[in-house]
Amino acid sequence: MLIKATTLKGYKLDSLDGELGAVKEFYFDDQHWTIRYLVANTGSWLTGRQVLISPHALVAAIQAERHVAVDLTKKQIEESPALDTDKPVSRQFEEAYYGHYGFPMYWGGPYSWGLYHLPRRQREQAQPISQGEKAWDPHLRSTDAVTGYEIQALDGELGHVVDFVIDDETWAIRYLVVATRNWWPGKKVLIAQQWIERVSWSESKVFINLSREAIQQSPEYTAEALITRDYETGLHRHYQRPGYWIEETVVRVHSV
Repeated sequence: MLIKATTLKGYKLDSLDGELGAVKEFYFDDQHWTIRYLVANTGSWLTGRQVLISPHALVAAIQAERHVAVDLTKKQIEESPALDTDKPVSRQFEEAYYGHYGFPMYWGGPYSWGLYHLPRRQREQAQPISQGEKAWDPHLRSTDAVTGYEIQALDGELGHVVDFVIDDETWAIRYLVVATRNWWPGKKVLIAQQWIERVSWSESKVFINLSREAIQQSPEYTAEALITRDYETGLHRHYQRPGYWIEETVVRVHSV
């Protein structure tokens, strides 16, 4: 299921033994564009530190009830490595975090979740990285911080990022939602992360390999409409680009 980041904000987080807070924002890596942590607003509980929840611990996001089930106890979370609210997420913190929970490391394999295609709730010992695999150094970005980044098309400015469309099975960011501002007043468009050519983090700008004309002629997107597979197929067909679901299916078949 695809769901917008702004929709998930404010969802109640239910641990195995009670409510632990609500979704505040997300951290994603800048290689796979996959959500690595939900940041929880815990209110008066665990003040002075960021509480991060890995998708490995997420059972389900229930839209009708606006809550996310978390397969952790409050004690497990309280005893997890502390991260100050004013410090970035370091590799040292992540290694301690994953060691505490026994989650498989996402940076230690060929797929978006390391040795796996999807997050896994099963606890396990950390697996050594084999010679055929190469660990990569993730740089985590905040969805709140990237909101507002300018989008640069092949032939001029397009608009700015206003939201992110997340796949709640893989926790990959499938699309950026872009408001087109004065170029195409009142319109919003979806830009798949595969169409991003590069990101200048210092300039707060995302460069895409699409023209403004092609975008203007694309299937209309409205914030109220559900993003169905039929809509996605039409969108990718318009740009003559393969859908991410095709590539992921091929990878899964050949990796079995």
